[in-house]
Amino acid sequence: AGNWMRRPRTRGDIPPGLEYLAGIDKIQIKQQIELLEIVSGWETSKKYVIMNGVGQQIYYAYEESGFCTQQCCGSQRGFIIHIVDIFGKEVMRINREFKCCGGCGWCAIPGSGCSHTLTVEAPPGNVVRAPFSRSVRGTGAYQVCDQDGKVVLDCEGPGPCTMCCGCDDKVFEIRTPSKWAIGEIHKKWAGFVQEALTDADNFGVSFPLDLAVRTKATLIGATFLI
Repeated sequence: AGNWMRRPRTRGDIPPGLEYLAGIDKIQIKQQIELLEIVSGWETSKKYVIMNGVGQQIYYAYEESGFCTQQCCGSQRGFIIHIVDIFGKEVMRINREFKCCGGCGWCAIPGSGCSHTLTVEAPPGNVVRAPFSRSVRGTGAYQVCDQDGKVVLDCEGPGPCTMCCGCDDKVFEIRTPSKWAIGEIHKKWAGFVQEALTDADNFGVSFPLDLAVRTKATLIGATFLI
């Protein structure tokens, strides 16, 4: 239940389910707080509400991963994120495989075994982009590649120390390969209580209104990778 955005008309040039992304330039992704995680400290499968810029829900997302990997691997675990519409139909699927050395910011260069990678399928079965993490002089940085491995967008944010501490927002600027800024992924500070007791994150994503819907879907995937 929620304040859902009215479903736009279907268009032949847009994959079914992605019509919601065609007429918006902002997305909010809010992770739902799990009471069990607060009380026990155990990692649980994550759930998210995805909304447009005015707070209307467009998708619901939930994680698929094993209990053992959640407890033993924490945020480094592999996962599948299923993104569904108001009718429960899966419109996107985000897949990240587990890597035993994934997340090492200093050596996660493109194509290395230390780069966290994920694929975005929109709709499921149709891989549209493959974002992956990397390191640029120790900063938090990510690249978005097409199916052929060509870089189409860069997302560069603050350094690892800034990401792990500080009571403020964290901003990842979205740039074209020519370094032209077109938007940002914004990790919002949720307040001391929520930040201290849970790992629930809130993100905002902005991009050009006329950006291709498949690229917008990819930026949702990049947000989950961050």
